[in-house]
Amino acid sequence: MASAIDNPLFFLLLLLLLLFPLSTMAQSNGSISLGSSLSTSDKSSWVSLSGDFAFGFTPVADKNLFLLAIWFDKVPEKTIVWSAHRGNLVLYGSKVELKSSGQLVLSNNQGQEIWTAQVTNGSATSAAILDTGNLVLWNSNSGITWQSFDHSTDTILPLQILDMGTTLSSRETETNYSSGKFELRFQTDGNLVLYTTNLLTNYLYNAYWSSNTAGTDSQMIFNQSGYIYLRQTNGSVHNLTLGNIVSTRDFYHRATLDFDGVFRQYIYPKNGSSNRNWAGESWSIEWSVPSDICWAITDSFGSGACGFNSYCRLDDTLRPSCFCPPNYSYFDSRNPFKGCKPDFVPQSCEPAGSGEEPRPQFRMTELPNTNWPMSDSERYNPINEDQCRELCLDDCFCAVAIFNGVDCFKKKLPLSNGRIETGTTKALIKVPRGNSTSQFPFPSGSNRGKSDRGTLILIIPTLLGSSVFLNLLLLVAILVVVFFPYHKKLLKHQPEQISLGMNLRSFTYKELEEVTDGFKQELGSGAFGTVYKGILTSSTGNFVAVKKLEKLVDEGDKEFKAEITAIGRIHHKNLVQLLGFCYEGSQRLLVYEFMSNGSLASFLFGSSRPSWNQRTQIAFGVARGLAYLHDECGKQIIHCDIKPQNILLDCNFIARISDFGLAKLLQADQTRTNSGLRGTRGYMAPEWFRNMSITAKVDVYSFGVLLLEIICCRKNVELGHDDMENAILTDWAYDCYRERKLNLLVEGDEEASSDIRRLERFVMVAIWCLQEEPSLRPSMKKVTQMLEGAVEVSLPPEPSSFISSIF
Repeated sequence: MASAIDNPLFFLLLLLLLLFPLSTMAQSNGSISLGSSLSTSDKSSWVSLSGDFAFGFTPVADKNLFLLAIWFDKVPEKTIVWSAHRGNLVLYGSKVELKSSGQLVLSNNQGQEIWTAQVTNGSATSAAILDTGNLVLWNSNSGITWQSFDHSTDTILPLQILDMGTTLSSRETETNYSSGKFELRFQTDGNLVLYTTNLLTNYLYNAYWSSNTAGTDSQMIFNQSGYIYLRQTNGSVHNLTLGNIVSTRDFYHRATLDFDGVFRQYIYPKNGSSNRNWAGESWSIEWSVPSDICWAITDSFGSGACGFNSYCRLDDTLRPSCFCPPNYSYFDSRNPFKGCKPDFVPQSCEPAGSGEEPRPQFRMTELPNTNWPMSDSERYNPINEDQCRELCLDDCFCAVAIFNGVDCFKKKLPLSNGRIETGTTKALIKVPRGNSTSQFPFPSGSNRGKSDRGTLILIIPTLLGSSVFLNLLLLVAILVVVFFPYHKKLLKHQPEQISLGMNLRSFTYKELEEVTDGFKQELGSGAFGTVYKGILTSSTGNFVAVKKLEKLVDEGDKEFKAEITAIGRIHHKNLVQLLGFCYEGSQRLLVYEFMSNGSLASFLFGSSRPSWNQRTQIAFGVARGLAYLHDECGKQIIHCDIKPQNILLDCNFIARISDFGLAKLLQADQTRTNSGLRGTRGYMAPEWFRNMSITAKVDVYSFGVLLLEIICCRKNVELGHDDMENAILTDWAYDCYRERKLNLLVEGDEEASSDIRRLERFVMVAIWCLQEEPSLRPSMKKVTQMLEGAVEVSLPPEPSSFISSIF
């Protein structure tokens, strides 16, 4: 018999093994070697030995947006159990690499490092994705230097142990992996607690569920059998999962704090089979807490399980759903949990003057078994329903009255903790009399047009009673009259949408006239034109801001659409979203989402000073938005006019940058400064006044000025200031820094004065941004890291006083 060595197949097999990539061999036995990497372009992943879990990039929402995550690889839904960089998405071309230095690093498509696994116990020499779903970095002594189990997001898995002080944070929505408003905290007193939070400040509202346990050195354990329990050092055990749990041998298990605030344990059959009847193809709930999230949250702060002005109801699967009362619509039709807003102008408390239109008339419409128990302004008892209605109608502050048969509770906006109740409770909602659409007409193609066509179609059966020939002629005429204009209009709009290739809506000028009620309510004006408030009364019902662009660069149709398309593709929580546009004749209008809390200028320079914590969060938001424009979106955008008037605040006071990307569309003489310049005096970098190239560092300079305004709650220039030496904020701030008198910048602000280290860091960052030489200014990415304390801020040199010479 010939030996194996003599067999030609042996040599072929040996050759194949020698040629097989070492990195692939490393992954096949579960180990990931130094230098290994994954990118969004190669569609590969690091997989556990069993194949149950995978780590890599997975597309989310858009083919060009990806999440670095761990997921169940054999489940068709590819259910994500952990994500790096807490849900922040990256663009196509990003990469994760286990570097030769032993660091696991995520880099964006520009090659910039945006997340690193912070290792301990020396640098890593290898990595592995384990069959438990745990991503582990090992050192040369086989010790763990970092593991994903120590940095849980919203999910825990069997064999995972949580120590006291650990927190799980929900997602923002089912498909948005950023941190949401619910937290599960295993507190240092041994109690496991569910909270709602204020995302802006991370302030915890009252708990809405608790394990009611106490102890020291406790652990929360998700064991191999699928049970979750709390174990204390004295040996006592508090089971969270009660009853029989299916085997982890036959089922995948996970426990997730879902975006709706419920902590649920899920199971899914392995290998597509199970030892019991399987009802569907999705994950099944084994147990959950609390049992009814709609009733569990009763805090007087916050919106409750659903957003403000909405109400919560459990569906057939015991999951919460959020609904709007009559004549209200969702803030975001894609996220019903974000709350609702009225589709009408609420009743005014101002008396009608002579020559003015009388106050709009309102009526009460009924919503049975519904209540908002945390928004009371008045209570009446005993009283009947008619009296309750009249009391609310006569009160301009009253938006809803709750009547339970003997009591009447007046409610004012915003309504919170809305829910369905049993018994005789009914909500009486104040809405305009008659058709609510009379104040805000439907845009073309909305329900009004459908109603008109439906009325015409109903005439057809009546016509059928006359002669057949006449009926046919009339039928043809009706079809031509009704459907030909609609078809013509449809054809007219289709090329616009196809050429854009995105979700921007193309409006006619007439539509925007109707939306803004004849451009009646002006929100403000600036370098790019005038902004008006409007409302879309279609299915979305959103308030919008309509900007009429004035004296634009004389560019052709193709260039205008290309620029607007680029702006429309940009999505970031700190940027105002473009919804649509109008390009008709000489008219150029842009339609943006409406920011209910106005501009940062009004917020900062008003009669009352915002809290220090609010101001720091706003500074973070602006910095992140600019960093995204400069480095993270597909095409770099330089704003050229960063100032408080161009920073808007949404309903949660989150900073949103507006007017980005419009500099190319603006004629040189339509700025607020000298011809050929872009920007506003006081915020402009020195290079604008010199024969120097303009880069993203002009925005960094403007941000430095803005940051000082946020810190001090005063305008950059106050020429009428009592002390003229303090008239120029940038000069005064540096003097205070140099003389170690930073308390003068926040005089009377105890919260800021007590946070002296952050105050000093913010001022130092601002001084770095204000350097005359652009190359000395940090990038906005580094500015963000310095503000957040992730990067040390070195001592800044003295900035130039050039700013003083341009006033």
